[in-house]
Amino acid sequence: MQDGTFLSPGHPLETRLRGDVFCAACPTRQLLDRIADKWSTLILIVLGDGPMRFNALRHRIDGVSQKMLSQTLKALERDGLVSRSVAPTVPVSVTYAMTPLGRSLLAALQSMIDWAETHMDAVEAAQAAYDGRDHP
Repeated sequence: MQDGTFLSPGHPLETRLRGDVFCAACPTRQLLDRIADKWSTLILIVLGDGPMRFNALRHRIDGVSQKMLSQTLKALERDGLVSRSVAPTVPVSVTYAMTPLGRSLLAALQSMIDWAETHMDAVEAAQAAYDGRDHP
């Protein structure tokens, strides 16, 4: 199989140059789910500023539980977006950093956050207008 292609489920002879995010079985769907997750997005944005230890990440990202942070970091590491470095100290020191692949995603994520932060007033106004209407 040519690099960058995959066999389409149900069509073993059909190959695609890109994934199809609208196909439930396509791996791009799982990747989109990961990078669209709020915790993943926030972790990647924070790590864009530089490597951090686990507790520093937990304190920087308000509201994330230790369990959710750990699970999300493992998933991001598995996807190649985050690296994990262990220093043989007492106690062991673990640092997380953005990989080059993760860094290539950073601009898109930052654009989404910028949009959300600058359009929140309009969204709140739309929500209030919607909530004030009668709904069947």
